[in-house]
Amino acid sequence: MSKTPASFDFFKAIHDFVEYIELNPSLSSGLSSRKKSNQALKIPDKYKNLKKIYQGLEDANAKSNVDLGHERYMALLELNKIKDKNVSESNSFWKKRELLRKITGEIYEALSVI
Repeated sequence: MSKTPASFDFFKAIHDFVEYIELNPSLSSGLSSRKKSNQALKIPDKYKNLKKIYQGLEDANAKSNVDLGHERYMALLELNKIKDKNVSESNSFWKKRELLRKITGEIYEALSVI
């Protein structure tokens, strides 16, 4: 992901990264807030940011009339704008893209010691 250009593909890569972690219980448990090293690095909070992107793309692929709630709906809208190449600094995900890249690297490093 560190080499993926800032584009919708970058957000898809984050989705796939989170999906891989979620499908591997040993990895997802390694990000627990119970670990002092994770607490010090704020890993659980950082991972929550990545999971918002994951959930937003999951919601985009699901055709449902279920009320998503404000936060998930806004994530879905912002990700769809990025997909449509309608990007601006007012889009919170687009604005944080380099921070998200950094967070992804930190999560990867935290997982590499498991």
